[in-house]
Amino acid sequence: MTQPPFLRPGDKIGITAPGRKVSHQDIEEAIHIFQTWGLEVVLAKNIFSNEHSYLAGTDQQRLSDFQAMLNDDSIKAFVCARGGYGSTRILDQLDFSSFMKSPKWIVGFSDVTAFHLKLARLHVASIHGIMPILFSKPEAVESIESLRKALFGIPQPLTVDLHSSNRNGKGTGQLIGGNLSLILDSMGTTTEPDLDGKILVIEEVDEYLYKIDRMMVQLRRAGKLSNLNGLIVGHMTDVKDTSLKFGEAVHDIVKNHTSSFQFPIAFQFPLGHECPNLAWIHGANAQLEVTSSQSILTYV
Repeated sequence: MTQPPFLRPGDKIGITAPGRKVSHQDIEEAIHIFQTWGLEVVLAKNIFSNEHSYLAGTDQQRLSDFQAMLNDDSIKAFVCARGGYGSTRILDQLDFSSFMKSPKWIVGFSDVTAFHLKLARLHVASIHGIMPILFSKPEAVESIESLRKALFGIPQPLTVDLHSSNRNGKGTGQLIGGNLSLILDSMGTTTEPDLDGKILVIEEVDEYLYKIDRMMVQLRRAGKLSNLNGLIVGHMTDVKDTSLKFGEAVHDIVKNHTSSFQFPIAFQFPLGHECPNLAWIHGANAQLEVTSSQSILTYV
């Protein structure tokens, strides 16, 4: 796995919007914070486009902006402004040939999971972390600091208190994953992940319990759980139920569909669609150790 160079003061960091639309007000706090880190901020040409009612511009505008970030060797990292939807509409049209000659950090989560999975196929590490749309939230301070450390080469181990549904054990492998819906969305495409020997990370937002169950069933049926070396379950935010109750919590669903496997499972990791959403390096080699008192994720 190729790891892009970590940032240094004076480097350029880009902001682009491959999915849902944003305004300058949405990202002005992030611009300020990046500048306090000693970085020069470069905004994508069409980032504030109003050419689409939901998306941050037309597909061609968003594609052009993302491609420009990939191609510009002076930009050492770029962050996706927000998630939502839209990344997969442009993903297959991107040309990564210039990027592969001079890899850089690509940052985001949620809908940006699509790009993380693409980069995993290219064997290039990326950063799953907080995005500019969230920098102004008072509760985001810890998440922002974790992103700074990841970008500047000070990635931190993640330690989480005991969860009653954890499965103890130790596993080592590349970290891969992100938003559960986007992982499933990749099935049958060129970015479908190879999960054998990996530590899978999942998180989700605003989904029904039965849909989470359906996604876990699909992972199991597709053989994606069979050879995992570990499973990390992050925030499952604003999970909903139908009037006819599903009768299982998220941890029950996960346990049911992994009961025939032996890999360690850690719940309630601080990543996903609420704070803290701590940054982690997608594609990095790591060790997950789940004990009777805590879970620890360390880079190896």
